[in-house]
Amino acid sequence: MNTHFFFNSIPVKYRSQYRLHYTYQNLVTIRGASIVFLLLNVIIRILYLVFPISLTKAQNFPEFNFSNWVFIIITPVFLIASNLFIVSFKSHKKATTGMSLLVFLFALYIIVCGMYSSFIATSNPSNALTLYLVALSLISVIIVFEYYETVLLLIAIELFFTSLLFYSETPATDMLYNQLISAILLSGFYFISRYFFSYKANYYFQLIEIREKNSEIEKASEFKNQVLGMVAHDLRNPIAAVESIAMMMELDEVNEETQDNINMMKASCVKARSIIDDLLEAARNENIAVIETQDIELNQWLNNIVGEWKLQLGNKVNVLFSSSVSVAHALINHEKFHRVIDNLISNAVKFSKDRDNVDVRLLKLNDTVVIEVQDYGMGIPANMLPEIFNQFSKAGRAGLRGEKSTGLGLSIVRQIIEKHKGTISVTSTEGQGSTFRITLPAVNSF
Repeated sequence: MNTHFFFNSIPVKYRSQYRLHYTYQNLVTIRGASIVFLLLNVIIRILYLVFPISLTKAQNFPEFNFSNWVFIIITPVFLIASNLFIVSFKSHKKATTGMSLLVFLFALYIIVCGMYSSFIATSNPSNALTLYLVALSLISVIIVFEYYETVLLLIAIELFFTSLLFYSETPATDMLYNQLISAILLSGFYFISRYFFSYKANYYFQLIEIREKNSEIEKASEFKNQVLGMVAHDLRNPIAAVESIAMMMELDEVNEETQDNINMMKASCVKARSIIDDLLEAARNENIAVIETQDIELNQWLNNIVGEWKLQLGNKVNVLFSSSVSVAHALINHEKFHRVIDNLISNAVKFSKDRDNVDVRLLKLNDTVVIEVQDYGMGIPANMLPEIFNQFSKAGRAGLRGEKSTGLGLSIVRQIIEKHKGTISVTSTEGQGSTFRITLPAVNSF
């Protein structure tokens, strides 16, 4: 913790903001402390009424009785004033001199109450410092003072203490002894007060720093979305133009080398569109807190997706669907979750040899449904497993047929699944394949 504020005020740059922060906290503290102190004195007054004989015979009862009435009369003034200032602060968001003066006077009031009670207990306060010590400790902890306010408060307390010593006609030796004890207590008050000021100031600066960082992050996120918008708008058109030119070139008779170049152009355009779509999808998923879902029976739904892949792959890789439950319902977003399954099957195909199987399985465990996509290909190295769901992951690898990876696919998959209140995990062994496991809350449909 920065202890620079033990003997200094906070930097001018933050002073007005921090003053607003702690002024309101001080006013709330005064209101709460006034209520407690008032209730305490009312309870003491009730005890006087219930047990008059026992208490009226106590030593210095007239002084205690008088001070109790004074506390009951004065304390509501601080309670009312703090409430009025709190209302004013909420309306105008402004810390005034009157608020600071109220805080100062309340702190002095509580400490003087403790000090006076110690003098009532005995004319030699060194023998009964409990209330004085409690008052000093309480104020140093619950109220925030600027450096100069702390010094002024110490001077005022010392003047009151000296006045009470003279009022009680304390002998010179005892006066010196009591002043020494008071100086020790006030030194403790100063360091405790400054310690808590430093602690609260450092905490406030951390909040300011977090807010500034969050503001920077929001600006960066906004800039990222603007860039992605430009990517979507400005790059898709040139890519479409290049693809159109390639298709027009195919209409003419071309030799084999030119056809290879055209195919390369078309494949590059497809890859570029895929990258743009991944970037935009990642950005959309970050900005959407809740997605729209509907109740879908997963057996038929997954079977349809697997059917689409069978038509697309032909005999290259066998995508198979199996289910251990006759009916399984979940709340999903059809479009986004279709992308999840497509991505997992695409990855499985990418790392599988020709004629290998890719298994898509559906099962139910307690109140969850589980979807597994398993391949029997090259597997994922153990050191890459913790990274594969991160954006722009370095775990992205080329497929067995040279397919490139943007490092975004599995990140998008995890984002979508988490928006569905689900989880995804992976187990893999190099040379034996990988299994991705999605767990979703089940829905009971009748």
